[in-house]
Amino acid sequence: MSSIFKLISLSNPMATYSSRTPPYDLENSTSYTPIPDKPAASFAPAGHWRSKKLFAGILVSSFLLLSFVLLFVNQQPDPQTKVNGTNQEDSSTPKSISPTARTSPPSRGVSQGVSDKTFRLAGGENATYAWTNVMLSWQRTAYHFQPEHNWMNDPNGPLFHKGWYHLFYQYNPESAVWGKISWGHAVSKDLIHWLYLPFAMVPDHWYDINGVWTGSATILPDGQIVMLYTGDTYDAVQVQCLAYPANLSDPLLLDWVKYSGNPVLVPPPGIGVKDFRDPTTAWLTPDGYKWRITIGSKFNKTGISLVYETVDFKSYDMLDGYLHAVPGTGMWECVDFFPVSMTEINGLDTSVNGPGVKHVLKASLDDDKNDYFALGVYDPFENKWIPDDPELDVGIGLRYDYGKYYASKTFYDQITQRRILWGWIRETDSEDDDVLKGWASVQSIPRTVVFDQKTGNNIIQWPVSEVEELRSESVEFDNMKLGPGSIVPLRADTPSQLDIVASFEIVKEAFEGTVESNVDSSYSCPTSGGAANRGKLGPFGIIVLADETLSEGTPIYFYVTNGANGKAETHFCADELRSSEASDVAKVVYGSKVPVLDGEKYSLRSLVDHSIVESFAQGGRRVITSRIYPTKAINGAARVFLFNNATGVSVTASGKIWNMISADIRRFPFNQL
Repeated sequence: MSSIFKLISLSNPMATYSSRTPPYDLENSTSYTPIPDKPAASFAPAGHWRSKKLFAGILVSSFLLLSFVLLFVNQQPDPQTKVNGTNQEDSSTPKSISPTARTSPPSRGVSQGVSDKTFRLAGGENATYAWTNVMLSWQRTAYHFQPEHNWMNDPNGPLFHKGWYHLFYQYNPESAVWGKISWGHAVSKDLIHWLYLPFAMVPDHWYDINGVWTGSATILPDGQIVMLYTGDTYDAVQVQCLAYPANLSDPLLLDWVKYSGNPVLVPPPGIGVKDFRDPTTAWLTPDGYKWRITIGSKFNKTGISLVYETVDFKSYDMLDGYLHAVPGTGMWECVDFFPVSMTEINGLDTSVNGPGVKHVLKASLDDDKNDYFALGVYDPFENKWIPDDPELDVGIGLRYDYGKYYASKTFYDQITQRRILWGWIRETDSEDDDVLKGWASVQSIPRTVVFDQKTGNNIIQWPVSEVEELRSESVEFDNMKLGPGSIVPLRADTPSQLDIVASFEIVKEAFEGTVESNVDSSYSCPTSGGAANRGKLGPFGIIVLADETLSEGTPIYFYVTNGANGKAETHFCADELRSSEASDVAKVVYGSKVPVLDGEKYSLRSLVDHSIVESFAQGGRRVITSRIYPTKAINGAARVFLFNNATGVSVTASGKIWNMISADIRRFPFNQL
């Protein structure tokens, strides 16, 4: 195999490979080396087991303003609205897919002890929409990673090895719904352009026959790679298993060996057999001799992180107590634990600790399907992590993302010295729609994570710089005045694929005279009613994936209020209430408060990629990922607007819009070697 890889151009392989079909089926090939099973009459731990995730022009039109306000106030679209405003009997219009042909698969995952992996409509499963193939095909993203077909969820074991970034991910090779979970595998030179590889692992042993679930990679000082993952046994017990590359000299890590002594960990006494999953990347103890991992679980309704210690990743001792526990937060999935520097802007290896270092503890809460994190101090001698602010503890405080984002995982990029975060963006349509289009879910654009030195109590997330390589033509707008009630169109040649950077300023004198009278300490994005709810100091921002008449559109905006403490509070929101005329998709308002420091403008960045909008406020202090499914604002019909729906102040807007070319995401060209 090593001689083959000498033929691979490691400088820019993505630019030279063709998309011809490989000589064998990548999706159904098995690349790891299987270990023969031992018969297992019953499940019981062996004696040695110690068990202790441009501006085109200004349009201040009373007609547009009226349509914007009325349409966004009226939150219930007519399910009988004609697609794209045309007669569906016209032979030139793509035929719709009959709702009566749909089936309703059962809820996925819960019976096996993991999160419900589907979106369920609050109004029941009978709501349908006459989707066309044009609409469904438009929803597929152009520069976010996703498989060619079928279902994907949690990112697994990301790492960098011999010139390649590796991403493993939960994958169903048979359908666009959760099930038969295997490890998909892809590689990249730049975290943006990806090549699909054969599966890394599939469920074929008694200890993972019900799924090769989420896991993490640890790179040892000598370069060895160990992969710990959760297996779901034949009798639905969650156990931890060990795998490793068969050939470390292989840059693509094609072949994986499952350890013959698996499972290496089973649920300890007092922990439910379905409440023990998702091992983290390991970190070294202070003496540099042993390794520690933490695993998510719960005790009654208290979310907990168990800690195990090992020398060889085969035998483990469970440490007394928990790394941390938070009552009322329920099951902790996909726990992540890593250091951030308080003084530097680079990332840190997972084992780093000491002065000038904080530790981030993150858990994906099974109960509400969101990723929560907190900053704190890690004491390795007491095996305790203590949050800086108990009111912002894990599960009750800050979130990585206030939209659709879950099961996230970081890794340390030793080449660029970055801490890089991956996250799963779930669908929010019905499961039937996923089956119709043949795929479900994508991965977020990878983000760098650093400590927020300006606030001292937060982290900063920002898209990896490599995504900027996709920028093409751009249009700038500068000091554009938006009076109360203004809506201004912006020109974008490819409005479904954009990178938008914008900043907004309120005239200082007007701001100071208005904020005191704009008392609304109870304001909250999710309960606000969206961008149609006007106040003296907001909302103002951008509208993406809108149609010409604003019958569809997704505003990303700021709303300023006078808080309970008498100081201005800024809210950053994403309003999906009019994002689609379809009746079988989620349409909510996401968001939270965001710190805006003295002298800072209100700033946002939005990555628009068909059905995904990832929005970053104040340089990455808050992030909202929106999953939207327009029926009209697709392809060339999509539009972008600036808006100020405040009643009391004008704002000035400046920024830039880049068209984004598509990423090169396809099968690895084995036939070219």
